[in-house]
Amino acid sequence: MTLGPDAAGAAVPSAPGELRITGRIREASNATFLARLDGENVVYKPIEGEKPLWDFPDGTLAGREVSAYLVSQALGWDVVPETWIGDGPFGPGMVQRWQDVDPEQDAVDLVPADDAAAAVAEGTVREVLDAVDENDQAVTLVHEDSVALRRMAVFDVVTNNADRKGGHVLAMADGHRYGVDHGLTFHVEHKLRTVLWGWIGEPLSEDELAGLQRLSEALRGELGETLREHLTDDELSALRGRCAALAAVATFPPPDGYGPAVPWPVF
Repeated sequence: MTLGPDAAGAAVPSAPGELRITGRIREASNATFLARLDGENVVYKPIEGEKPLWDFPDGTLAGREVSAYLVSQALGWDVVPETWIGDGPFGPGMVQRWQDVDPEQDAVDLVPADDAAAAVAEGTVREVLDAVDENDQAVTLVHEDSVALRRMAVFDVVTNNADRKGGHVLAMADGHRYGVDHGLTFHVEHKLRTVLWGWIGEPLSEDELAGLQRLSEALRGELGETLREHLTDDELSALRGRCAALAAVATFPPPDGYGPAVPWPVF
């Protein structure tokens, strides 16, 4: 089946358990749809709509998204919205519960350099990088200094997230932060690219170390077996290694490797 640019479901009621497409999310790099399932909004990414990548095996992104959710649950932090493999009009794919963000909050932002300096001095944000905008004005990429984003940064390290853009951090009205779009995760080679670099060299908290311990224990048990449905043995071994290494150093790591440390575009 070919996914056309205007592919969308008809506006008719769906049967219980039937996924019905209501629109297409055009900003996404892979085929991504808004859909209804049992009266709720969900995001649907059919495996058929995944674009081939040179460094990730074809047809594996949906499984990596599910794996990211399972790791999030094992950490105990609810970083990733509920995610599973479901069937839809374009075949099996990733299905994830839709989250309504708070438009008044920005967990990650690009702001004038002077404003960023003031916010950093107040201790409300962390600075990531300085740049110049299209009007030759100095700007700074910042993210909030919060427990929720620290947890997400730890999650990104252990999952080896290659694509933590600012737009992949969802700010909820109650202060919770969700991370989405985790298809580029769990590679055996170092791929970490993220906008959450604000705590480099700082020690992990007791809460963060406890989360890593929970994940390590889960990987030795049922979680490790479940992840075999979506990841290779080498990828699972690398995941265990990253978890153990981060717990051993107990600090937020700096960028590593030869690739860029920040994804582009950053939003």
